[in-house]
Amino acid sequence: MQRRDFIKIAAAAGATAAVSRYSTSCSAPNVNKVSGEAPRMKLRFEAYDIQLRHTFTVATYSRTTTPDVQVAIDYDGITGYGEASMPQYLGHTQQSVCEFLSKVDLGQFADPFQLEDILAYVDSLSPGDEPAKAAVDIALHDLVGKLMGQPWYRIYGLNADKAPSTSFTIGIDTPDVVRQKTEECLGLYNVLKVKVGLDSDKEMIETIRSVTDVPLVVDANQGWQDRYKALDMISWLAERGVRMVEQPMAKDRFDDIAWITERSPVPIIADESCQRLKDVSSLKGIFSGINIKLMKCTGMSEAWKMISYARAEGMTVMLGCMTETSCAVTAAAHLSPAVDFADLDGNLLISNDLFKGVEVNKGRLVLPNRPGLGLEVL
Repeated sequence: MQRRDFIKIAAAAGATAAVSRYSTSCSAPNVNKVSGEAPRMKLRFEAYDIQLRHTFTVATYSRTTTPDVQVAIDYDGITGYGEASMPQYLGHTQQSVCEFLSKVDLGQFADPFQLEDILAYVDSLSPGDEPAKAAVDIALHDLVGKLMGQPWYRIYGLNADKAPSTSFTIGIDTPDVVRQKTEECLGLYNVLKVKVGLDSDKEMIETIRSVTDVPLVVDANQGWQDRYKALDMISWLAERGVRMVEQPMAKDRFDDIAWITERSPVPIIADESCQRLKDVSSLKGIFSGINIKLMKCTGMSEAWKMISYARAEGMTVMLGCMTETSCAVTAAAHLSPAVDFADLDGNLLISNDLFKGVEVNKGRLVLPNRPGLGLEVL
């Protein structure tokens, strides 16, 4: 079965039921009048290859596709959607994700509203497999939001009007291609994210500055090796309108990064150094803040906890993404009114999206005012 058929069959099966079952109350699960049994959740999944519009290059590799697994959870005529995206540096594969998902038994839970219990069970199945766990988490949130009849930003108590601008990523490339990509962004985005970490860093920035003066953020992807040179580069970048730097050095070089953060004119944000909630407390004083990605932290539930903890510690909070469809990007976007920076452009970089969800208007994220994640199947 083709992936679009997989999505559309689920959407058609649940469409009529969804209209009648959306409610603002969280009632107990329905009971089948014939069998007398409560409905049970059923997990389905299928591999999907994401196609990028352009070759995507960072300090350590280049790619034109991203392996992905699309997930659906069916319950009482309603379907929630999720996904696992696997850029190569995470070390996960479609096979490993599908093997993990094949072990997940959601049928043992009668009530999908028991998010903490269900997700604790899913997390207990292995010490890793974060993208696979995120896929279940996202689909479960979509399902529960639909059952409640509310979008998740409202469930979190957030104001959609406070959703920030998203940066749009310019990967490492030749000056001509960088110039072309930048020109394509004119008038569409008011923050650009630039991948750096190679000897061509200054050339990249100068090429972009020859086209536009919009604010920039940069991501070194652990590419800089010497802390003195890194600090010199950061100071040079700050003079050219760069407002934040992600992961300047290798994720375990905490002494060097703390030294840079203490002296940097702009915030230094942990990306590869920050995976899950347990990491956040140890990063205070080393980084200015953290970049939270659903594929690293196991999904929306843990991301919300990370945001709350980092805020309480006075840290800067950023939401990022991998190369993903609008499913996972929209899931992250529901959290975005609570953060300082957003880099939620993964769906904008691909040519075969399966959903319509969060949109971008003059650079700002526009959250869908529909139940759950608010996705529409394309």
